[in-house]
Amino acid sequence: MNTPRTSLLITLTGRDRPGVTSRLFAILARHPVSVLDVEQVVIRGRLVLGVLLGCDSPPDLTGIHAAVSALAGDLGLEAEITTGSGISGDPAARGGRLHVTVLGSPLAPAAITAIAGRIAASGANIDRIGRLAQQPVTCIEMDISGGDPAMLREDLARAAVEQGIDVAVQRGGLHRRALRLIVMDVDSTLIQDEVIDLLAARAGCAEEVAKVTAAAMRGELDFAASLRERVSLLAGLDARVLDEVRAGLRLTAGARTLIRTLSDLGYKSGIVSGGFVQVIGPLAAELGIGYVAANELDISAGKLTGRLRGPLIDRAAKAEALRRFAADAGVPLSQTVAVGDGANDLDMIAAAGLGVAFNAKPVVRDAADTSLSVPYLDAILYLLGISSDDVAAGP
Repeated sequence: MNTPRTSLLITLTGRDRPGVTSRLFAILARHPVSVLDVEQVVIRGRLVLGVLLGCDSPPDLTGIHAAVSALAGDLGLEAEITTGSGISGDPAARGGRLHVTVLGSPLAPAAITAIAGRIAASGANIDRIGRLAQQPVTCIEMDISGGDPAMLREDLARAAVEQGIDVAVQRGGLHRRALRLIVMDVDSTLIQDEVIDLLAARAGCAEEVAKVTAAAMRGELDFAASLRERVSLLAGLDARVLDEVRAGLRLTAGARTLIRTLSDLGYKSGIVSGGFVQVIGPLAAELGIGYVAANELDISAGKLTGRLRGPLIDRAAKAEALRRFAADAGVPLSQTVAVGDGANDLDMIAAAGLGVAFNAKPVVRDAADTSLSVPYLDAILYLLGISSDDVAAGP
């Protein structure tokens, strides 16, 4: 008959100071125990340090308790020691890990109550909570164990809508750390504008084109047919207007930070757009984006002909571009992220390892792995576990 393994949880709390962790583990090193888990958090100078230990044979509880209590007294800390059978306190023993990322601006206590309540009701446990960002968006991340990803994602999505926040549920472990290629839509994602609407304004057909654009992005019209219809209205427009439009493009807040940080961390990035390469190609080069796929406007005698050249970049072609970029970068699709807002992004979002709906239409929010409603593109970094402190620290 096997003797149940004993678990021992040591918690130290109080004002932080140098050397607490090293001195505690120096004491533990004198005993036949193994480290199962460690968590240390410091908030406004207050320390919470928890160490979960495993013991195959009955531990010297008296000796450990006396030594830890003496250390706590010397450092002005409070110590708590609890024991149990088995290793149920070990998050790995309770099933797979999940990351739950919660974003709000502001993030109210009621929202945390709602999310934590849904997690508890699902039978999952919150093992760790940490802050990834504070301004202009508050973002916290929870490490969860014992939850069913699909069920939890559905429950928390409802809570997010009720509370007016964003919540993302992802598999934990190495899955997120393996993500290496980020591919984004351009219009209303990387930039705040719809390029074809800007061109239409200069061609005197803005209202007509805007109506068709909005219906296409909602999925109410075939994208390819609607694009050709809109481009036909641009016939006769001077090609020099393309340079003017390009110069006036407005990047989405946080776009430069996102792309710079991804580059610093070794990620590759790409853009894929139903817009026009003559406008967004130079923007991609300026930002250091390595992969570009977009439609090409036909130009003759210095004027737009109202037609497109080459293959059409529609919903299916966006997904194909993602696959092509991934193959060229040597990255499996499971390690890619796709970000978009419109119905023509759906195939790309479905094909990627992580699909993100960014300020998206309802049909896209419903289909994506996670949705962001905050107006800051660099919030995508938080979904990757990259904190604002990491961004500020630089490479």
